[in-house]
Amino acid sequence: MHLVTTPIMHPLCIFGYLSLTAVIVSPLESSTDSSLNPVCPLGQFPCGNLSVCLPQLYHCNGVQDCANGADEENCVDNSGWPHLFDAFMKKNVEDSKECILDVFPEVCFCEGRRINCNKKGLLSVPAVSSNITALELNSNQITALQPDQFIRYKHLERLHLEDNRIKRISKQAFSGLYSLRRLFLSQNRITLLKTGIFEDLWNLEWLILDENRIASLRQKSFEGLKSLFFLSLLNNSLESIPKKSVCQEMPRLNWLELEGNKISSLWVSSFQNCTTLTVLALRKNRIQTIEEGIFSGMPNLIDLDVSLNKIEEFSPTIFTNLQNLKQLNISNNPLTHIYDDQFDMFVNLQSLSIEEIDIPNISIQMFRSLRNLAHIYFKKFEYCGYSPNVRSCKPNTDGISTFENLLANIILRVFVWVVAFIICFGNVFVICLRSCIASENQHHTMAIISLCCADCLMGVYLFFIGAFDIKYCGEYNRHAQLWMESMQCQLIGSLAMLSTEVSVMLLTYMTMEKYLCIVFPFHNYRAGRKQTLCYLIFIWVLGFIIAVIPLWDKQTFGNYYGRNGVCFPLHSDEMEKPGARCYSTGIFLGLNLFAFVMIVFSYTSMFYSVQKTAKTARQSVYNKEVSIAKRFFFIVFTDAMCWTPIFLLKILSLLQVEIAGTIVLWVVIFILPINSALNPILYTITTSSFQERLKLCLKAKCRQTGLRETSQKVSEVYENPSPPP
Repeated sequence: MHLVTTPIMHPLCIFGYLSLTAVIVSPLESSTDSSLNPVCPLGQFPCGNLSVCLPQLYHCNGVQDCANGADEENCVDNSGWPHLFDAFMKKNVEDSKECILDVFPEVCFCEGRRINCNKKGLLSVPAVSSNITALELNSNQITALQPDQFIRYKHLERLHLEDNRIKRISKQAFSGLYSLRRLFLSQNRITLLKTGIFEDLWNLEWLILDENRIASLRQKSFEGLKSLFFLSLLNNSLESIPKKSVCQEMPRLNWLELEGNKISSLWVSSFQNCTTLTVLALRKNRIQTIEEGIFSGMPNLIDLDVSLNKIEEFSPTIFTNLQNLKQLNISNNPLTHIYDDQFDMFVNLQSLSIEEIDIPNISIQMFRSLRNLAHIYFKKFEYCGYSPNVRSCKPNTDGISTFENLLANIILRVFVWVVAFIICFGNVFVICLRSCIASENQHHTMAIISLCCADCLMGVYLFFIGAFDIKYCGEYNRHAQLWMESMQCQLIGSLAMLSTEVSVMLLTYMTMEKYLCIVFPFHNYRAGRKQTLCYLIFIWVLGFIIAVIPLWDKQTFGNYYGRNGVCFPLHSDEMEKPGARCYSTGIFLGLNLFAFVMIVFSYTSMFYSVQKTAKTARQSVYNKEVSIAKRFFFIVFTDAMCWTPIFLLKILSLLQVEIAGTIVLWVVIFILPINSALNPILYTITTSSFQERLKLCLKAKCRQTGLRETSQKVSEVYENPSPPP
C-alpha cells in the first residue's frame, strides 16, 4: 500500500476493533541474500531468485511469464506495515456467541464473555461479571477513570474506551489487569500519562492513545509494558520524545506510531537499543534536526516514514545500518540535496517514496543499488527514467509520455502519423505545382516554396516522433532518460524549432510585402529577385541560428530540447535553467508574439484599405472584396488558433501555473502543426490566381494532347490510305 498520497492507514481501520484478536509472533530475521538476485539490464526485472530477466511490460499483466510466478507478485505496494500484519498477526479462535456472563447492564449487549456498551450514554464504567474478557465502552460520556476501576477483571484481555471525555486517569486505574492485551484510549482528552500508570499491564501488546492532547512523555510513563508490541500516539501534541530510550521500558516494542504531532528533533538516545522496532512512523511532524546515528540502534527496522516534515538534508550516512528496510518515505520535505549514494545501503528496499521533492542532481547511479525496488514515487514523471529497473513508478505519466510509451495518448499516437502525412503531402504537392506552373510573380513563388520547405520540416519532425514512439513501445521508461539526452532528440527538437521559426518569419515577410503592395499601391516597394533571395536566405540562417544556439552552450541552456519525450521546449518548469527560460520566453513571447501582432495588424489594414477602395466600385469588384475579406479572415483565424494557445501556455508556465502534460502534448502534436498543414491551402491551393493558372495549364496541356492525337491520326491516314471503292 502506498503510504505517500494518503496518511498511514491505522490498523484499526482495517480489521475493526472487534476483530483485532491477534497474537504476537516474533519477527523473522531477514534472510534475503541480494547476491542471489540477478542483475538485469535496464528496463527489465528479475524472476525472483531465478537467473531470468523479463521486460517491465510483463509485470502484473495477468499472465504468469516467470516459471515461479514472480512477475505477478508485488502488484500492490504492501511493502511496509500491511506485510507486517500478515507476517506477525493471526486471529484467535472466537468465543462462543452465547452470553455466559451473569452481571452486565441491561442496555448493553453480551456475546460469550464480551460486552458491548457502545453509545449508551454511560457516565462511568459499569459493573460487570469478573470473568469478562472484552469490554467495549466506546462513544460514551465517561470523564475519569478511578483507582482500582478494573481490579476485579483478572481475565480482561481487551478494553475499549475510545471517543469518551476522559481527562483524568488515576495512577491505579489499570491495577490488576494482568491479562490485558489491548487497550484503546483514542479520542479522549488525556493530557498527561502519570508515572507507573501501566505498571500492572505486563502482557499488554497494544496501547492506542490516538487523538488526545498529550504534550509530553516521560520514560517512566511506560513502566511495566514489557510485552508491548504496538504503541500509537497519532495526532497528539507531542513536542519531543524522551531523551532516554523509549525502548528501555518497552523492550519488545515493534511498532511506534507518532504521526501528526509537533516533534521538532530526533536524538540518538531516544531510540537506543530499539533492536525489535520494525515500524517507525514520524509522518506529519515538525522535524528539522535528526542526530547522526539515530537509526544505528534499529537494525530490524522495516518501515520508516519521515514524510511531511521540515527536513532540509539527510547526512550521507544517516541511514547506515538499515539494510533490512523495505519501505522508506521521505516525501514532502524541503530537501535541498540528495547525495548520489544516499540509498546505497538499502539492498532490500522494496518501496521508496520521494514525492514533492525536486532532485536537480538526479542520476541513474542514485538508484542503481536498489535491486529489489518494486515501487518508487517521485514528484515528476521525468524522474522515472532514472530508475529503469523498477516495476512500478508513480506518477506513471506526465501527460506526454507514460511508463510504457513515448506518446501517452493512443489517439495522438495515431494522429501524429496522420498530421505528418498531411503536412508533408500538402507541402510537397504545392512545391511540385509551383515549380511546374509559371507564375507572373516569381518572387512570391520563391517565398511560397520556401514556406512549404519549412512546413515540411514539421512533418518530418512528427514522423520521427512517431517512429521513436513505435521503437520504444511497451518499454519507454527503459530508454526515457537516454532518449531525452540523446543527440537524436536534440536534432529532432532543433528541427521542429527551425521549422516553427522560419515559418513564422516567412509568413511575416510575405504579409508585410502584401501589406505594402495593397496599402501603398502607388509606391514602388516591391522587392527584386536578388532582394527576395537575400531576405529568404537571411530568414533561414536566422532560423537555423535560433534552433542551434541551445545546442552550443549546455552550461547555460542545459538539456534544452530534452525536457520531455517530444523534444520540444514549450513548457517551462522550476528545474529549467534561467538561461533556457529567458531564451524560450524571448522566442515565443518576444519574436513570435511580435510577428503575430504584425500579421494581425497588416491584414486588418489591408482589409480596411480594400474595403475603402471598393466603396465606389462595381458589384463585381464588391464581390471580389468580400472574397478577399473572407480569405483574410481565415488567414488571421488560423494564425490565432495556432499561436494563441501557445502564448497562453507559455505565460501560464512562467507564472508557475500547473499545466497538465496532456495539454502540452496536444499543442505540440496538433495545434502547433496547424499552420504547417493549412499554409499550402491558404497561400496556394485556394488562391484564385493560382487556380486560374492551374486551369490554363491544364487546358494548354489538354490542347497540346489533343493536337498531338489529331496529328497522329492524320499521319495514320496518309500512311495507310483507304483502298478505292
